[in-house]
Amino acid sequence: MSPNNKRAMGVLLLGLLGVLTPAAVWSQDKPVLDTGNSAWILTSTALVLFMTLPGLSLFYGGLVRTRNVLSVLMQCFAITCVVSLLWFVCVYSLAFGSGGDWIGGFGKVFMAGVEEDSLTGDIPETVFSMFQMTFAIITPALIVGGFAERMKFSAMLLFSALWVLVVYAPVAHWVWGGGWLQQMGLLDFAGGTVVHITAGVAALVSALVLGRRHGFPGTAMPPHNMTMVVTGAGMLWVGWFGFNAGSALAANGNAGMAMMATHLSAAAGSLAWMAMEWIKYRKPSVLGIVTGMVAGLGTITPASGYVGPAGAVVIGTVAGFACFNATQFLKRVLKVDDSLDVFPVHGVGGMLGTLAAGVFASAELGVFKGQGFASGISSMGQQLGVQLVGVAATVAYTVVVTFVLLKLVDAIIGLRVSREDEIGGLDIALHEERGYDL
Repeated sequence: MSPNNKRAMGVLLLGLLGVLTPAAVWSQDKPVLDTGNSAWILTSTALVLFMTLPGLSLFYGGLVRTRNVLSVLMQCFAITCVVSLLWFVCVYSLAFGSGGDWIGGFGKVFMAGVEEDSLTGDIPETVFSMFQMTFAIITPALIVGGFAERMKFSAMLLFSALWVLVVYAPVAHWVWGGGWLQQMGLLDFAGGTVVHITAGVAALVSALVLGRRHGFPGTAMPPHNMTMVVTGAGMLWVGWFGFNAGSALAANGNAGMAMMATHLSAAAGSLAWMAMEWIKYRKPSVLGIVTGMVAGLGTITPASGYVGPAGAVVIGTVAGFACFNATQFLKRVLKVDDSLDVFPVHGVGGMLGTLAAGVFASAELGVFKGQGFASGISSMGQQLGVQLVGVAATVAYTVVVTFVLLKLVDAIIGLRVSREDEIGGLDIALHEERGYDL
């Protein structure tokens, strides 16, 4: 056979090989877009944003007094805008960009390299970044509940912006961006450390630094609109499916199990809190059952993708009891004015859920079995040790940095409104508007 014929035969054989060989063999090192997964994360992104606007806004807005309802709605809305732009500028890069064990790099500043066809796994990077942005939005919005009805709007904006940069971004990198806690094998599926512990602890520090509201604890400060509270709570419950099931980053069995665990824990937490209140005060309240729901949701968040249905029911039930008693102890015994109970619900729940993930993730607990421990971890004791390190590190870092930020903001522009503005209400004092014309 002549050289030309041999060359032609070789080309023909290569062509046939290309036709007969599955495309996956040729593209095994190149990510391929999965439209089903992409559609689910697009939906989850909308659900998580829905948790803040309008879910958390209405929930918090109904919990405060009439004269402060607009101030809370304004804070949640403004935080959404500020964090979104900071995410674009550098927070996404610091949290998820290539970097070291402690913080990401600056390679994705101003969304550099995030293009229409760039992928994270098998979903568009734009979708991944937007999904993670909604987590960064709701976290400082949760902190609002710790200082509600007494912080200046300007101070809130500056504090929230700085806090997202120097608390949220590093902790997100530690846990989800390839940082040291992720390398250790910390189980935090959807934000027990990154969202709930950081927000809860920051709210407690804020409440202590700002001090009590005028009249607390002697003056009753009940929610002004329980209908608004329940409406917001329902939106949170629905939105949480995007929060937890969306964190699978795929439309698969893991997402389905996370959704089921989330729902069961919320139901169990609601009934446990209601039962505690019924026993203690002889009547179950609407406020109690919806707060128990939030406790169940916050507590299952870090464990949702690792545990089974039975484990989720246990976690939610324990959350209802534990967070109820934590709320009673903080307000009635310690007299700490965490206005909307952020620390006892989210902080305590986040810690409890992160530790519980180390137990109920075990694949050897019979009906309570989960999906197994992190890669490289072979025992419950080892996994619990990692979980404890994650909780302790997140608490310690958040306490110190939040305290420093509050003192810095106080020195620059002052944290707290005047006594007269607080008594008259922040709606008029800060925004020259009223929530209601009565």
